[in-house]
Amino acid sequence: MKTIIAAIGALLAASIANAAEIKVISTQATEEAYKELVAQFEKATGHKVTTFYSGTINVAKKLADGEQYDLVIMSAPAIDEQTKLGKVVAGSKVDFAKSGTGLAVKKGAAKPDIGSVDAFKKTLLNAKSIGYSTGPSGVYVVSVFEKLGIANKVKSKLKQTPSGVFVGTLIANGDTEIGFQQIPELIHFTGIDYAGPLPGDLQRMTMFSTGIHTAAKQSEEAKALVKFLTAPTAAPIIKKHGLEPG
Repeated sequence: MKTIIAAIGALLAASIANAAEIKVISTQATEEAYKELVAQFEKATGHKVTTFYSGTINVAKKLADGEQYDLVIMSAPAIDEQTKLGKVVAGSKVDFAKSGTGLAVKKGAAKPDIGSVDAFKKTLLNAKSIGYSTGPSGVYVVSVFEKLGIANKVKSKLKQTPSGVFVGTLIANGDTEIGFQQIPELIHFTGIDYAGPLPGDLQRMTMFSTGIHTAAKQSEEAKALVKFLTAPTAAPIIKKHGLEPG
C-alpha cells in the first residue's frame, strides 16, 4: 500500500512540475466559447491559462507596448497585421471560430423587423440612436450604412463604444435604442435582447484566429491549447455560443 501511495505521489509531483501557465491575450467575440473550452483544457492537462480580454484597439496597444503573452487571439486580419509587426510568429496563425454581426435592443423592447434588406434599412432610418463598436463589427457596420446609401442620414444617431466596452452596455443603459456587435457578444449580455443577424448578403462572417506571440515563454503549451480549441470535439461548444468553427 505504501508503495502505491508513493507512486501516486510521484506522479502528482511530476504533473505539477510539468504544469505551465499559458498567458493569452484575446479580443472578446470568442470569449464565452473560449472560456468553456479552456476549463476543459486545464482539467485535462493540468496547465493554467491566464487570459486578458479587451477590444481590438486595446489588444494591439498592449502588444505594441511590449507586453509578453504566449498566445494572441484576434480577428484574422488583425493577426496578419500583428505578424507583419513582428508580434506574432510567422506561420503560426490558426483559424479558431467565425462570427456574424447582429442587432440587439433593450430587454423587453419591441424587436425591429430586420428580416430583409429593405426592412433593415427602414429600421435604421427610424431608429433614434444606434450603437456600434470599435472592433471589426463596428468597422463593417459603418461600411453597411455606406452600402445602403444612408451613411449621412444615420451619422448623427451613431454612438461608438470605447475599445473593450460592449455595445450591450449602451443598449442596456438606454444610451442607444439599438446596437450592433458580433453575435456572441450580444446573446450573452444581460439587459438586452438579441434581435437577429444582418439580413441576406449584408451579413459578413468575421474569422477569429490564434497566433503564437513572438515573446512566448510557453509556445509548445500554447500550441497544445490551440489544438484543443480547434479539435472537432470543440465544435458543439463553439456553436452553442453563437459562433461557427473556423
